[in-house]
Amino acid sequence: MKLALGTAQFGLNYGIANSAGQISATEAVAILETAKASRIDTLDTAAAYGHSEASLGRAGVAEFKVVTKLPPMPSEVEKPDVWVRKQIEASLARLGVDSVYGYLMHRPEELAGRNGDAVASALQEAKQDGLVSRIGISIYDPRQIDLVSDRLDIGLVQAPLNLLDRRIVDSGKAKQLFERGIELHTRSAFLQGLLLFERDALPPAFQRWSALFDRWHDWLDTEQVAATKASLDFACSLSEVHRVVVGVDTQRQLSMLVAGLNKPGVNAGWPDLRSADLDLINPARWKLT
Repeated sequence: MKLALGTAQFGLNYGIANSAGQISATEAVAILETAKASRIDTLDTAAAYGHSEASLGRAGVAEFKVVTKLPPMPSEVEKPDVWVRKQIEASLARLGVDSVYGYLMHRPEELAGRNGDAVASALQEAKQDGLVSRIGISIYDPRQIDLVSDRLDIGLVQAPLNLLDRRIVDSGKAKQLFERGIELHTRSAFLQGLLLFERDALPPAFQRWSALFDRWHDWLDTEQVAATKASLDFACSLSEVHRVVVGVDTQRQLSMLVAGLNKPGVNAGWPDLRSADLDLINPARWKLT
């Protein structure tokens, strides 16, 4: 099962299509039980996701490969290596585990700054000490990989990938990572839910790309396939992708996603919806008000 469970919703109100808010402790346990039953073995979280790590720790995650992330470093930190180690140990304590599968930098550009060598050394030491199996980076742009390629022995990269944003593949970076034995975990398969809106429910902020979304819905209608399945099938179909991180708000949503993935895949070629417009494909640049 390539699917990995994203858990930002365990600690935050996350995603443009999320109307339910942060999930309850009871729902979190139900989601994790469904994940285990569905042979999903990987969880994605971060110290910056509100109470997500603590929620996972209370629910119990010993049976999962957990990937979490280093928060941005405050400017006043005097000993960056000590600070990094404390962040890792704090994440482990909140999660209730002795080690995590992956530990990623949320801001890999920090490795190019004045504290870069100290941060890289602390991450490598944590790996050597068995606190982390794979260290790596979470990126928004494939070019960020080049920032760290000679500074950190990365074993895992998390990057956005969906039918609109194919930069990690089109740039050739996905193939390069695969050939080097570096795991690629992709996120944003639904572009934070944007690809799941009905044709007539597209938020006003995205109306200037309506022709692109009309093409998407025309293709879905022609192929008689649900947007969720098509989006996930696209990401999962790529051999370079090791895990596809997807967040859910309820146990029922996860069950439906898994059931959809277990059905026969899409037979037709994928619609060409790729876009280089960062105002569309990078949620950090969305202007929703």
